[in-house]
Amino acid sequence: MSLAACGGVDPNSPLGKRTAIFKEMLNVSEDLGGMLRGRIKYDEALFIEKAVELDTLAKQPWQHFPSVKDDDKTSARDDVWQQQERFQELARALEGTTARLVASTTQPPLNESVLALRVQAVEDACESCHKEFRAY
Repeated sequence: MSLAACGGVDPNSPLGKRTAIFKEMLNVSEDLGGMLRGRIKYDEALFIEKAVELDTLAKQPWQHFPSVKDDDKTSARDDVWQQQERFQELARALEGTTARLVASTTQPPLNESVLALRVQAVEDACESCHKEFRAY
């Protein structure tokens, strides 16, 4: 029985693929923030690894947004397809924040204050896109 028949999302569909990437981005971002905020034990090597992982993930979901809306189950607003230029601008902004985070991890010992600012910038970039383009 397919997931669609059960009301689920096909994991091989564009929606399924981008949803999986966004969930993984959230998990990695929460680990990074958790380390800096004391919820998770800080591990510099793991932080660096997770920052690179987040940067890699941040480049992936955009290819799974077709040029026209393809699924009514999406939590994306119609504006994603109607305002493609703005959506792509915010996607590039997120990619820039994750690249700056990685750049801040290249010179040990790492400065946790700088890392906290970089992680906050990533979180802010995610939030700004969600405010404009996500239907909650």
